[in-house]
Amino acid sequence: MISVEGLKVEFGVKPLFDNVSFVVNDHDRIALVGKNGAGKSTMLKILCGLQRPTSGTVSIPSDCKVGYLPQVMKLQDNTTVREETRKAFADTTAVQKRLEKMQHEMEERTDYESDSYAKLVEDFTQEHERYMMMGGGNYEAEMERTLTGLGFERSDMDRPTKEFSGGWRMRIELAKILLQHPQVLLLDEPTNHLDIESIQWLEQFLSQSASAVVLVSHDRAFINNVTNRTLEITCGHVEDYRVKYDEYLVLRKERREQQLRAYQNQQKEIADIKAFIDRFRYQATKAVQVQQRIRQLEKIVPIEVDEVDNSAMRLKFPPCLRSGDFPVICENVRKDYGNKTVFKDVNMTIRRGEKVAFVGRNGEGKSTLVKCIMGQIPYDGYLKIGHNVQIGYFAQNQAQLLDENLTIFDTIDQVATGDMRLKINDLLGAFMFGGEISEKKVSFLSGGERSRLAMIKLLLQPVNLLILDEPTNHLDIPSKDVLKEAIKAFDGTAIIVSHDRDFLDGLVTKVYEFGGGHVREHLGGIYDYLRAYNANTVSEAIDNRSNADSKKEKTAETPSAAALNEPSAKAVTGDGKMSYQQHKELQKKINRLEKSVKATEEKIAKLEKRKNELDTLLMNAENASNMELVTEYTSLQQQLDKENNFWFEQSEKLASLQDKE
Repeated sequence: MISVEGLKVEFGVKPLFDNVSFVVNDHDRIALVGKNGAGKSTMLKILCGLQRPTSGTVSIPSDCKVGYLPQVMKLQDNTTVREETRKAFADTTAVQKRLEKMQHEMEERTDYESDSYAKLVEDFTQEHERYMMMGGGNYEAEMERTLTGLGFERSDMDRPTKEFSGGWRMRIELAKILLQHPQVLLLDEPTNHLDIESIQWLEQFLSQSASAVVLVSHDRAFINNVTNRTLEITCGHVEDYRVKYDEYLVLRKERREQQLRAYQNQQKEIADIKAFIDRFRYQATKAVQVQQRIRQLEKIVPIEVDEVDNSAMRLKFPPCLRSGDFPVICENVRKDYGNKTVFKDVNMTIRRGEKVAFVGRNGEGKSTLVKCIMGQIPYDGYLKIGHNVQIGYFAQNQAQLLDENLTIFDTIDQVATGDMRLKINDLLGAFMFGGEISEKKVSFLSGGERSRLAMIKLLLQPVNLLILDEPTNHLDIPSKDVLKEAIKAFDGTAIIVSHDRDFLDGLVTKVYEFGGGHVREHLGGIYDYLRAYNANTVSEAIDNRSNADSKKEKTAETPSAAALNEPSAKAVTGDGKMSYQQHKELQKKINRLEKSVKATEEKIAKLEKRKNELDTLLMNAENASNMELVTEYTSLQQQLDKENNFWFEQSEKLASLQDKE
């Protein structure tokens, strides 16, 4: 379908690609992978004809339609969602207009026996057959199904596109491409602005589509669910693995181990030859052998070891000051925009050290609540930021806010202070911006490189509450893994707004679900949350959760016998004061609760100590697949959550009784 032969692309001294050849076949689902800056987006632009290579050929049959979704695009502001999406059916609507024109002409004419009228009827019949083959009048229904699948409501169809955010407008462009039914789909980071619901819909669409797909994405779960072949751009060439992404990782590791051994053997051979030459260079009796070794040395083609073996982003958040026990407390928080209620009755307590996720469909208020926490917008209700809390915020568009006219070094130099200014080169090197690369202008950076640069700016602020709004957009998979491990090791608290299931899995211990104007808490990870409500999607989980809550409310309406018989802790004597006996009983309850709280704190400390030990063990690659350790870690985390909840309940009871004493 698409044939690439001898492709070469040069932007500087070293080619980006050289002598690259591969074929995209019918029904291929290809994941195009490689580190940030390797040239993935450039390759897609070349495949769709937007960019010309330095040399080589890209052959595409004339009847092959190619659909391309770039990372960044220019969007129209003067149409509605329906009108803009209908542009995908430009050929169909053009045929429809010709049919309407011919039909109107047939209605007005009366020369039914003439040759020209017969010719008009014949043309109308042929055009109508073509129209029906193109889908006919069904395109409006298909258009609505696609837009609904991507998260739009029916009420959104006639709204102007300028009312939507960039992410939603990108969905319109994606819908237009999908509706054109191209033979080849080229998608550059299609999941960056999609929520979990829309990603799962897109997974199903691509799996059932007859189109070949070449996909660049950093969402590992999405890649695994869609692709069946992996092309890796590395060291200026392309390695073709005809397997899914997870299998590719295993094969790549084996290949690189072989590559490294071959490199080491070659280096030993070169060293031996050079040693022989140096030793016998000036001995006449060895002149012939020396010349042979020199020619042998000249013929050796150096073995390259892929960059990923030698460089990796090293990320560690700086030590932070200890915050209060509860960095964020929300009580009955509500946010309205005019007549629209984004959310209401939000009650949330985030404890120090917790890593929590905000999930839900776009537009349900995740980023809005983040802005409330940041103090950027007004709200109703009580929202308290705890003692000594220092917030570090990474917004969705953080990478786009960088000054494109500055170099990488100048970008960091502007925000670095004190001794950190002396360590800028070390910091840039840790993020793979070392050496001459630091003099590169921001305008020439890929989306992933810009995200890494924005992350460096965040690192320059010692914070104890991280709020990360879609932090993995544009980050490659190795960089996402490093970021995930760094957040795990972070001493402070983290709120992560993300649709990336693989990134959230194993990172967060609590999920806040945004939907229908409510925010609901669930203990456990993202997949625990879905499994707990026997759901495959967030919408399904919301429905199942709602049904479960209704049952609980009905049960709660009938008070238990124990509750009816329990005497009030605030029993008073006739003059309004507690009797001696009542005070004594209250004091006994307080003592019991104090002992319970203390015992729970000691138990939590032991569990946290063991959890830290397991974290250290599981950080080693050799232990990553040790199921005993993984099982113990999962069990321990559940026990720790249970004890923390128990401690919180007991502490609240204790505080309540102490107030009544």
